[in-house]
Amino acid sequence: MKLGIVGLPNVGKSTLFNSLTKAGAESANYPFCTIDPNVGVVAVPDERIKLLGDLYNTKKVTPAVIEFVDIAGLVKGASKGEGLGNQFLANIREVDAIVHVVRCFEDANVVHVDGSIDPIRDIETINLELIFADLEVLERRYAKVAKTARMDKNAAKEEAMLNDLKKYLEDGNMAIGFEVPDDEELQKIFKEYNLLTAKPVIYAANVSEDDLANDGANNDHVNKVRKYAADSGSEVFVICAQIEQEIAELDDDEKAMFLEDLGLKESGLEKLIAASYKLLGLMSFLTAGEDECRAWTIKIGTKAPQAAGKIHTDFERGFIKAEVVNYKDLLEQGSLAAAREKGLVGMEGKDYVVKDGDVILFRFNV
Repeated sequence: MKLGIVGLPNVGKSTLFNSLTKAGAESANYPFCTIDPNVGVVAVPDERIKLLGDLYNTKKVTPAVIEFVDIAGLVKGASKGEGLGNQFLANIREVDAIVHVVRCFEDANVVHVDGSIDPIRDIETINLELIFADLEVLERRYAKVAKTARMDKNAAKEEAMLNDLKKYLEDGNMAIGFEVPDDEELQKIFKEYNLLTAKPVIYAANVSEDDLANDGANNDHVNKVRKYAADSGSEVFVICAQIEQEIAELDDDEKAMFLEDLGLKESGLEKLIAASYKLLGLMSFLTAGEDECRAWTIKIGTKAPQAAGKIHTDFERGFIKAEVVNYKDLLEQGSLAAAREKGLVGMEGKDYVVKDGDVILFRFNV
């Protein structure tokens, strides 16, 4: 999974990126200090594989990972090349979802490019630039399709969809809400456009330390972001980027104590991962053994052969059966053999839908 961290300059993007990845992206109180996209790979915290690793005395524990891309601050006119403009927009096209950092804190020492704190205005500034950029993509596509639409039935269908889609965006809507016609070919074409406004969004409401303990409940800016997100089908999580940066320097025990002192149950990274998995419809299955215990990220609803294909294409191609046990049952019984004796291990076929927390041993023959 690849997430792009975006927002206006000086909203806390790079501070958040640093804390999430410890990658040390430069952070300063002026726009465009992040000139090239910074990339960091973060392990998804998962107690389950640690416990399985202990059970098997495994040589290697491999968590699922998320790739974060910190992208330069966007300003009005980016779609026309203002600020870092189209460089920003090209980078964002490669991500699975957008983490939109929104400033919800007051601080006279940190300048705001528009002179005041207004998260909805900031969100709409970025959304408008993304819409403009998508309209340029559609205009180029339309010019190509219109040439053959009179003679080609498929091109005519796409031309009609393009007309509807362009009008939808021109009315200020994001492409993620557009109803693509119930036509397999058109749905495939729509995905190929790779529109920026078709990507799911998670809003990171960046607050001061004082607003963390009650999850921003008393912060009017946060409440506005929550309403905006609810209306657009997006996710929101509250974070204090500065606190996250402090947490990033601590070991696990110190981190737990620090969070407890702040009245928090989980870190911002954990909130973000939960929001990402929920938004993208993801979950993890596990594999366990003496050589390696590992978490694998898949879409909810994935069937056993396709889950096997995440490990290796040969596993999917030669799939025979999946030996499946819930990780809790495996831990409680102390071994796969003991879980088998209790009837807790199932032999599942091609139609088995993998569940979150399944520990799977795939049988295959190529």
